[in-house]
Amino acid sequence: MLLAIDAGNTNVVFALVEPGQGGAAPVIRTRWRIATDARRTGDEYAVWLNQLLMLEGFAMADVDAVIIATVVPRALHNLRTLASKYFKVEPLVAGEAGAQWGIVLDVAEPESVGADRVINAIAAHAREPGDLIVIDFGTATTFDVVDYTGAYKGGIIAPGINLSLDALVSAAAKLPRIAIEAPATASVIGRTTEDQMHIGVFWGYVAMMEGLVARMRAEIGRPAKVIATGGLAVLFDKHTSLFDRIVSDLTIEGLAMLYSRSQHG
Repeated sequence: MLLAIDAGNTNVVFALVEPGQGGAAPVIRTRWRIATDARRTGDEYAVWLNQLLMLEGFAMADVDAVIIATVVPRALHNLRTLASKYFKVEPLVAGEAGAQWGIVLDVAEPESVGADRVINAIAAHAREPGDLIVIDFGTATTFDVVDYTGAYKGGIIAPGINLSLDALVSAAAKLPRIAIEAPATASVIGRTTEDQMHIGVFWGYVAMMEGLVARMRAEIGRPAKVIATGGLAVLFDKHTSLFDRIVSDLTIEGLAMLYSRSQHG
């Protein structure tokens, strides 16, 4: 079994994966999520993971490989310690020796591209032919362009919807905290303060996505499918026709593919 670890700014996702054999797609057996804390030690991770593995009918001994992707550099040391001390393996780190990207990063500063974005590009290209726009709803919402050859061409970083809402509420003393959900009606003229906030946050975000994707497609100059990932993709999908496909575990799939490549040269 492969333990794939995706350490983001808000959460760390651990997934137990059976890598695909003979070109088959990887099978994700189970996944867990914990709030990102760069100070959390390898020992703390191990106690938490050991209990969750047992609840799912697995043991730590079932893990014989670990691959890590992180956009939080300070978290990497403790995740390496987890792998070496408790799983008795030297982990692969996405983008480093042994797990190089294997795709062209056609941007001005390739070393600054987030690991999750490159991994999403790898997984998206494996799933869909042609030009692609990958939207990932995380702490930030990222829009990434992958061309028909599989090259990463760049993209956009926008504030995540939670960040946008937090900024609005913290800067305006009289505005209440609201849940992120679709407005109760289709009207975009709110009659109460909360209605107006829902409309601004939700439909404003939909309009932002649709507008940016339209501009990206015009610049690409060829048809481009949109693949969405991240927890809020399903919520938005009910209210826009923007997404051609939603892949909830796109980053984990990409990590499993990167691991398989590392094992087969």
